[in-house]
Formats: sequence, C-alpha cells, structure tokens
Amino acid sequence: MSDFVSAVELNDLLTQGAPVRVIDVRWRLDRPEAGHADYLSGHIPGAVFASLDTELSTHGEASEGRHPLPSTATLQVAARRWGVRAGDTVVAYDDAKGTAAARAWWLLRQAGVDVRVLAGGIRGWKAEGFEVATDDVTPEPGDVVLEEVGADALSIDEAAAFPASGVLLDVRAPERYRGETEPLDPVAGHIPGARNVPTMLHLDPEGRILDRETVLANFAAAGVTPGTAVAAYCGSGVTAAHTALILHEVGIEAKVFPGSWSQWSNTPGRPVASGDQPG
Repeated sequence: MSDFVSAVELNDLLTQGAPVRVIDVRWRLDRPEAGHADYLSGHIPGAVFASLDTELSTHGEASEGRHPLPSTATLQVAARRWGVRAGDTVVAYDDAKGTAAARAWWLLRQAGVDVRVLAGGIRGWKAEGFEVATDDVTPEPGDVVLEEVGADALSIDEAAAFPASGVLLDVRAPERYRGETEPLDPVAGHIPGARNVPTMLHLDPEGRILDRETVLANFAAAGVTPGTAVAAYCGSGVTAAHTALILHEVGIEAKVFPGSWSQWSNTPGRPVASGDQPG
C-alpha cells in the first residue's frame, strides 16, 4: 500500500466520513514563519494547522541543529490537539512538494500512527477543483496514545560512522553538498563519506513521485539498492525525512540524521568534506 494518497482519494475518504484527520504542515525554508498565514489563506476543509517548528521539532542549542526531534510526550500533545484519535488515519500535506509533510509522516509512523502524505499537496487539491476553507480549525481533542519515537533517528556519532557500513545520503542541493554555498549554517561542505542524491531528483514538477524504476535507478547510482543500509541527512532534518519516505515507497527502509548539517556544522571538531566526491 502506498504511503501517498491522491487528492481524489482523500476527497472520497472525507466525503464518506472515514476516520481521517488532515493536518496542514505549511512550512518553507525561506518563509518558516508564514505557514499559519498560508494555512488561513486557504486549506483543505477540516484540516488543522500543524507547526513544524514547535510541534514536529523542539529547540535548544545550535549544536543540536535547527529542528531536533520533539519528545514523544510533546508529539502526543500535538497529535491530540490536532484531534487525532486511536485508529485514525492522518493525512499530512504542505505546499513544498511534500518535504515538510514528510517530517510529520516520519515521526507519526514511528509513533505507531497510520499516516499518509497528500501527493501534490494543497496545489494538487486545488488543481482537482476541490474547495478550500479559511477558518482556523480547532477540533475536539483526540485521545491517541503514541509509541516512543526516535528509533529511526541517528545521533551525530552514528551519522559519522555510518559510511563505514552503509550509504549516507546528503539530500541537499548539489551546490550546498559541494561546499560552494551555505546560506544558513556556519560551514559549507558535507559529512565525509556522504553521497549526494537531492530529494527533488525523485519528483515531477508538481511534486509527485516519479515512477518506481526511475527512483530505484537514481538511488542505485549512489549505491543504494534493496538490502543496503542507508541513512539520510539534509540541512536540518526536514528534507531528509522526505527521502526516507521516497525510499520507503520503493521498498527500502532508511534512517534519518535529524541534526543534519545544522548540527554537524555547529559542532566543533567535526571534519568537513567539499567537492563532488564523498571525500
């Protein structure tokens, strides 16, 4: 079963009154504070806004990265605020080709929730001609009990050691991987041994996953095939969750280093590689 759902499929589920809770994870790297305003400008009817910065992440020292994992307790409080009840299916969407929604998918999946990502996001919903709402939805609190999260996450030391036994993927844009530019973090480059496979490589212009053969070929070019131990990182652990989702969709399970480059580059003494080779 796919972990993506189409707009038509979601509309059918909502029309049928299925136990589905839709969450809007509107967030973008260039406008992290504008998600709620974007939500209010038009969202799927009944969808609840979920904050990537405060509910799907926590905050601490720079050496922890920009989006450290929330505790299971924090995530459970958030999920109940969204109205998630035991047995519900959660469908997450955004307007960033699924990269933010995938963070919710990655966390909730670990927590034992049946969770999907809306293919094409809010744009795909509108493209089908479905209506949007502009209210700020506050549902009745849910009662979901989450399982412990974190088993699919790597620590910084585990990420450093990973290339010795598997394939560590850097899923940022090639110029950031090569160290030619770094708009957010104090050091440019990549973790030694990491291979660059940008997550956008797997998507069409509308943000929908490409065909299975193409996706598998993209990963195989970096040494990732079914059975390979693989982990992903990005700038701050958001886009890497999307790569984990894409890998899961083609039958390959992956770990994520949530601290990602933001943690690595803010931790003194960590080696840095540059150029187009793993190093």
